Amino acid sequence: MEKVTVLSLQKHKQEKIPITALTCYDASTAQLIDESGIDIALVGDSLANTRLGYANTLPVTVVEMLHHVKASSRGTKRALLVADMPFMSYEAAPWEAATIAGRFIKEGGANAVKLEGGKRVGASIKAILNANIPVMGHLGLTPQSVNKFGGFRVQGKSSADAKTILEDALALQNMGVFALVLEGIPAALGKTITKRLRIPTIGIGAGAGCDGQILVLDDLLGISQQPPKFVKKYADLRILMKGAVSRYRSDVLTRRFPTPDHSYH
Repeated sequence: MEKVTVLSLQKHKQEKIPITALTCYDASTAQLIDESGIDIALVGDSLANTRLGYANTLPVTVVEMLHHVKASSRGTKRALLVADMPFMSYEAAPWEAATIAGRFIKEGGANAVKLEGGKRVGASIKAILNANIPVMGHLGLTPQSVNKFGGFRVQGKSSADAKTILEDALALQNMGVFALVLEGIPAALGKTITKRLRIPTIGIGAGAGCDGQILVLDDLLGISQQPPKFVKKYADLRILMKGAVSRYRSDVLTRRFPTPDHSYH
């Protein structure tokens, strides 16, 4: 299989081939995604919740993200590896944003970075692009803005808010982002934005009208305890994993494990 690139994703949109994307957090999950033929492996700042035990994505640091990006890069060969830029790594100063993005590429082995926001972070996006680093945008329900939104609420429900998201999407396209994640917006708005853009849109709770879809891996596998409404669980691994651990504990307590078959002679 050929390596997925920003150009091949553009071709997907032109040929109306749906784009598949999932989050990954380490070499094993990245390899699983890569071998399954997924196009984009996103090292999401959702690892704050799924791996590090934080209540939301805000506390995760650049150092923590970089650690997981490095690990994930060792498990990817075909998929486009995208690194999420964490909260306050790009908002303050464009030069700092470009420097941190460069670390994800040079040290982490990522192929591109993703950051949240529209025109308000335009200067940082331009600085990163000027450093020859591909940028994926993210609009709608942007988790790093949870305090501003007052919770994880669907965005773009009013005509004014929908217009703002559309304007931001067009602005990001004009800046040069190669793709755009649309999260937590009405399906009709997702379809409208997708039709207006030349670049691919990747939906997560944004309806079937987007050019592709992304989910958090733990939500898809049924490991998360309370996944959002837009998630379709393709497995229920949490129950299976708890059952396996419980059986192991029971076997150890009753001395059914290890048996001679599990011992050296």
